[in-house]
Amino acid sequence: MCIKNNTPPGSRRWRLNRLACFIAAQLTLPGMVMSDALARDYFNPALLELGGGNGADLSAFEEKGGQLPGTYRVDVFLNNEKVDTRDVEFRMMKDGKGKETLQPCIPVADLKQWGVKTDFYPQLGAPGDACANITSIELADADFRFGQQQLVLSFPQSAVKSNARGWVDPKMWDDGIPAVLLNYSVSGANNYAKSGKGYDSDSQFVNLRPGINIGPWRLRNYTTWSRNSSKAPGARTSSSWDTVYTYAQRNIVSLKSQLTLGDSTTPSDVFDSIPFRGAQMASDDDMLPESLRGYAPIVRGIARSNAQVTIRQNGYVIYQTYVAPGAFEITDMYPTGGSGDLQVNIKESDGSEQNMVIPYASVPVMQREGRLKYSVTSGVYRAYDSSIEQTPLTQATAIYGLSHGMTLYGGGQFASKYQSLSLGVGKNLGMLGAVSADVTQAWSRQQDSARENGQSWRIRYSKNFVETGTNFAIAGYRYATSGYWGMQEVLDTYRDNHSYPLQERRRNRAEMSLTQSLGKLGGSLALSAVREDYWNSSQTMESYGASYNNSFAGISYGLSYTYNLNSYATGSTGGGSSSKVYSRDQLFSLNLSIPIDKLFGKPTYVSYNMNSSKNGNTSHSAAISGTTLSDDSLSWSVLEGYGTKGQGNNGNVNLDWRATYGEVTGGYGYDQYSQRLNYGVQGGVLVHEDGITLSQPMGETVALVAAPGAKGVAITGQTGVKTDWRGYTVMPYASPFRKNDINLDPETLGEDAEIGITTQTVIPTRGAVVKANYQTSIGNRILMVLTQANGKPVPFGATVSESGSKNTQGFIVGDGGQVYLTGLGQSGTLTVQWGNGSTERCSVSYSLPESKAQSGINQLTAQCR
Repeated sequence: MCIKNNTPPGSRRWRLNRLACFIAAQLTLPGMVMSDALARDYFNPALLELGGGNGADLSAFEEKGGQLPGTYRVDVFLNNEKVDTRDVEFRMMKDGKGKETLQPCIPVADLKQWGVKTDFYPQLGAPGDACANITSIELADADFRFGQQQLVLSFPQSAVKSNARGWVDPKMWDDGIPAVLLNYSVSGANNYAKSGKGYDSDSQFVNLRPGINIGPWRLRNYTTWSRNSSKAPGARTSSSWDTVYTYAQRNIVSLKSQLTLGDSTTPSDVFDSIPFRGAQMASDDDMLPESLRGYAPIVRGIARSNAQVTIRQNGYVIYQTYVAPGAFEITDMYPTGGSGDLQVNIKESDGSEQNMVIPYASVPVMQREGRLKYSVTSGVYRAYDSSIEQTPLTQATAIYGLSHGMTLYGGGQFASKYQSLSLGVGKNLGMLGAVSADVTQAWSRQQDSARENGQSWRIRYSKNFVETGTNFAIAGYRYATSGYWGMQEVLDTYRDNHSYPLQERRRNRAEMSLTQSLGKLGGSLALSAVREDYWNSSQTMESYGASYNNSFAGISYGLSYTYNLNSYATGSTGGGSSSKVYSRDQLFSLNLSIPIDKLFGKPTYVSYNMNSSKNGNTSHSAAISGTTLSDDSLSWSVLEGYGTKGQGNNGNVNLDWRATYGEVTGGYGYDQYSQRLNYGVQGGVLVHEDGITLSQPMGETVALVAAPGAKGVAITGQTGVKTDWRGYTVMPYASPFRKNDINLDPETLGEDAEIGITTQTVIPTRGAVVKANYQTSIGNRILMVLTQANGKPVPFGATVSESGSKNTQGFIVGDGGQVYLTGLGQSGTLTVQWGNGSTERCSVSYSLPESKAQSGINQLTAQCR
């Protein structure tokens, strides 16, 4: 239904409201609408009187966009940005020119929430007024686009707050509904040894991730069970339960942070991450708009007039806006990667231009000017081994963006056996790239050892050479003195049995990764290098890699090479020095993928892979893989391979079906030693106020789709996700603190289902279960021809409603007494009304045959009495 009306069904106003929908639909037909450049849209209501009309006053429809007053559900746009979807009351009011037009009734408080500076415009009305006088602001306008069900509000830029791009008002964040969640995964494999080559065995693994949502609180747990058995002589079956973590978490909106109570890990941006059990308060970057995350410089300038500002990076336009005369600042550019100077163009209203260059480069730790990122943790060390002591610890870190492209960061770690302080700085060097450097001073005492202290120095660098297409993604060097230990290294020594393995203490570590573009057709080359040595051993580790990737006509291919070198001492020679043994290996791989969609009509690929090791074997494999079923919910692959040096033939077949109630996997594999059957099932269970809904495995944040009675309806963009027999399903992944549009695919609606609006927008907080409600009409579809007792058709524009039904929707009678009805039962009584008089209404009873019409639409002729 396109309009909600408070007047009783059958009244004149009700009937005309329904007629509005019909007229709007007709105006969209080819040839009925003319361009604004030629003439305004116009509907002549006299056309309805041809052949004997009722003379209704339809003057409201004569103007473009004209409609009757009432409440309409619309998408609300403010200066072309969608801000809400809601029911809005429209009234006949005078616009800025004194002309009576249909105007929206928007509360002043809502305009303020959307960013309008209502405090500077008292003529809008008092904060508590339910209907703001929008046209009281010069150049402000409200355009009701009935055909699209949109209300477009236009305000001067000076009257609207400048919010960052992608900003969503925290007042719109939804903590979701109370719910109980369970993610489960069951997998297993049966191995059958070939004669004389081992013993049969089998294994099973289960992981359970239950949770509870109450208001803003999320309680989460992760528990696993594993079982292994073998038919080898003397072998025993083993099984165990383990709890990986349990924690409670909630959003602290005012601080843009997350509070975590229980098991978790500390952030790794300043210190190495530490598992703990306790409490943590930490910044949540997801609460910021994408345009305020990461590092980007502030662009400052002065405009002499109303000017257009365009910003380019590496030849691409990345930002464009309009500014008023005077000084301006641009603070909401999206992070664009490692580096690349910003070219700023200011085009004045007279056509003159200003140009300037803003140096830009970044390393991971850098933050925008004025941005504070922090974490505070207190609890006990949560070790992987139960024999390790649960030592109390505290950690605090802070990262703050300064002016002139600088970022200051640091923190401290404190425990009875370990203390450390860290301080560092990051700097955007512009054309020279970006660099960060920090130092950590640590004091520690390992179990049964003397107290030590030392420092760790670290430097990181990144640079993008635009001219040559070369990008140092990151290059770093770290040096630790002989007395430096990390917190986890020290706390792991405190064990019940006072014995622990000798730890390799890193002395130097250098790393570098580089990518090189080889032009539009030349593909890309990537290089990497890592080297480490240690204080307490003469061992060194080196690894160097190179890869090349390209594609042509849909065919992708790649080559990669890795060289690994490890050295270690074997003892003393006659001169007293240690001799070294070098372990070298070289690995080479080739992969090729060719799409063959045209042969199968579905995404399908043929691939070849070759891996060769200097110290091992060479293996070859050829595979074909793809998806099938109507929604590509079944993935499959078949592989056959061969290996040298006695490896022989091998192969496997795998299937993965993502369905409404979960995901099922299965496969078969073989080699010269055994055959293997593997299987698995995983999914989610969501318990909510409307019942229990089964789903595919759920992510951290999910949406419950409620379309009661509409079964088998697909969610656009979600493979295999469809509503169950009750009309419920779960969209398993949603972005927290962002607008998520959930679209029901109208082509998958059943013959007896109608949904008025197929798109809902939800804005969940982290970990929430938000509910997207859809209004459904379930029942038979009927194309009925209605005649009066005198044999004449029921008048054009009459409304038809179901007697005694809770559904107050009215259907409009078209030419010749035809009316299209949906959501009706197998039999019933309809009320027809075209006026307020007793002779201007009638009723008709209907009964449908048991067999359904092949087209899904029943056609009936009935007399209205």
